[in-house]
Amino acid sequence: MRKKFAIAVDCANCAAKVENALNAMPGLKAQVNFMTQKMTLEADAIDDALLASVEKTARKIEPEFEIKR
Repeated sequence: MRKKFAIAVDCANCAAKVENALNAMPGLKAQVNFMTQKMTLEADAIDDALLASVEKTARKIEPEFEIKR
């Protein structure tokens, strides 16, 4: 399953670091685009638990990171 999300990330460097951290998570492929403020996630199932885990991982790098739902 592949889904796109609007996000808030402050800089391109942070977006790249977040993308690398998310791609290190097992079973998840992520693309984070700073310019469009969009993130694409690809996983077997994208549910609230996965999104919470993604947000927690991203906030370790960028405290202001937010998935806009």
